[in-house]
Amino acid sequence: MNAKPTYPQPSSFSASVSAALATLIAIGFLAAVAFLFQRDGAPLEQLAAAERACTQRVYVSEREVCMREWLAAARASNVASK
Repeated sequence: MNAKPTYPQPSSFSASVSAALATLIAIGFLAAVAFLFQRDGAPLEQLAAAERACTQRVYVSEREVCMREWLAAARASNVASK
């Protein structure tokens, strides 16, 4: 009695189609994440500067409000200077 199950070998066509589909899905995920960062996120250097500017705040909620206000002021000055 043979205890090892035998599975049929996948064809090279199905393997290549699976690899292509996996590649397209991965590219789609990466593109979606990059798009979301560009659409909603502030550049990392602005976030770091805002965090340094608001270090005196003790509570996280106050720090987040301070950072949002600092980023809004920075964006307003960027828009006004263009």
